[in-house]
Amino acid sequence: MDKVIASRTKGLTDVPFHYCPGCAHGIVHRLVAEVLEELEIMEKTIGVAPVGCSVFAYNYFNMDMQQAPHGRAPAVATGIKRVHPHSVVFTYQGDGDLAAIGTAEIVHAAARGENITVIFINNTTYGMTGGQSAPTTLLGQKTKTTPLGRDKEVNGYPIRVAEMLSTLEGAAYIARTAVFDPPHVNKTKKAITKAFNTQLKGLGFSMVEVLANCPTNWNMTPLDSLEWLKENMVPYYPLGEFKVSEEVDRNAS
Repeated sequence: MDKVIASRTKGLTDVPFHYCPGCAHGIVHRLVAEVLEELEIMEKTIGVAPVGCSVFAYNYFNMDMQQAPHGRAPAVATGIKRVHPHSVVFTYQGDGDLAAIGTAEIVHAAARGENITVIFINNTTYGMTGGQSAPTTLLGQKTKTTPLGRDKEVNGYPIRVAEMLSTLEGAAYIARTAVFDPPHVNKTKKAITKAFNTQLKGLGFSMVEVLANCPTNWNMTPLDSLEWLKENMVPYYPLGEFKVSEEVDRNAS
């Protein structure tokens, strides 16, 4: 008799992902789903799907999901959490959705200390619409709208979202992780767990920014894109915890 040694987390539906080969969205989806299953909070969790590559997240997470207009996921999550304060509410957003059209929503949700959790995927590009420059695109990085490379004189500097939100009083837990190798995947899962525990204990706004790859729009193989992430993104977007309130430290599990 065959023995099952690994299986799909109950936090995900039995539906194949639509993501491009090598895309990190699948890794982060699984991590979020595993955390929700392990914390035994799936039945009371409500997720908010964005507009972007992960627009179909509601097909993959095995829990209640709500679709939000482009960039408005934090505002939608705020409404859900205030109406259902005993539910666990999270948003799953890319850099175009969160850091461009949704800048006001994410900043003010954090400033108000909304007791929600945000999973933020930073892959330096607008993936779904063809690889245009995003607020997180690195200086010199070539995209469809910066074919000669991002120029600070024309396009400004990339936005470090984690550092920015960590300055706000309402933010209880802000971290940045990456998924370019197994040890960092494990660290990402620990940060996501800490973020959801921050919400469960009513401590305020929490966000995990995950540095991810986009092989298709970077015009690289999956392996090369992971190496590029490590060599180019991590120096500009350093990994670590940027805001851990005293309450989070005292209540850390």
